[in-house]
Amino acid sequence: MIRLPSGASLGIATLALTIGACAQPQESSAPAVDAAPEAAASDFSRLDGRPDLNGLWQTNVPANWNLEAHSAADLPQFPGLGAIAAIPAGISYVDTSDGEIPYLPEALAQRDENRAGWPATDPEAKCYMPGIPRAAYMPYPFYIMQGNQDILFAYEFATANRVVNMGEPQSAVVPTWMGTSNGRWEGDTLVVEVTGNNELAWYDRAGNHRSTSTVVTERYTKVSDDRIDYEATIEDPTLYSSAWTIRLPLYRRSEAGAQMLEFKCVPFSEELIYGHLVKRDEE
Repeated sequence: MIRLPSGASLGIATLALTIGACAQPQESSAPAVDAAPEAAASDFSRLDGRPDLNGLWQTNVPANWNLEAHSAADLPQFPGLGAIAAIPAGISYVDTSDGEIPYLPEALAQRDENRAGWPATDPEAKCYMPGIPRAAYMPYPFYIMQGNQDILFAYEFATANRVVNMGEPQSAVVPTWMGTSNGRWEGDTLVVEVTGNNELAWYDRAGNHRSTSTVVTERYTKVSDDRIDYEATIEDPTLYSSAWTIRLPLYRRSEAGAQMLEFKCVPFSEELIYGHLVKRDEE
């Protein structure tokens, strides 16, 4: 049974109530786990024998600024805000030999162009849905609502959401911001393959990007009732010379009164998107 939080919107509640119409989860062999020691069965709660992922989760790392290692820096676009508008330093969350995304030359040039146009070029600034995997490490919480069949992810940013189909895999019909998610269990790890991604979403505020050929394979490994180890392997031979993986932790929001509130950001983006169309009086 899925119990909805008091702060969830009616739309999310409606989606949650539809979960359970598909087939039971498929069985498969357990994968090798190298991020953290595998938790014993008694270390966390379970639901019908599977790790119980229900809850409000959020990361606390600066990956949304830049998945790659970076120094603290000012933002010259906002000089009046001083240190408030500054980029915090961050380590790399990209698990490659040099900690960098293995872009092909043309794709790297596109990344640099995206970065030069920030923030106007960032889909986040325009309140577009964040896509996967970015939705997992934006500075906003998200709910995982796990029934005994499909699984609903509901994100605070832009009221984005997606249903992970745990039955017979479904093909993407058209490219979308959040893609088409098909899930399965590999031992105690929830594995979600996301296809049908559009080319518009970014991975972070640094302009790192994807295409319609991008396939994202997520892995949610519960370590304790308060932590999930998250991985996302990204494959796209049109952009990258090899597959690459993001690794970071997710933590349960457990403070008193914790809930997912509304962040409907469209009104905040209207000036950025449509301001140039407004006829203004000459001074």
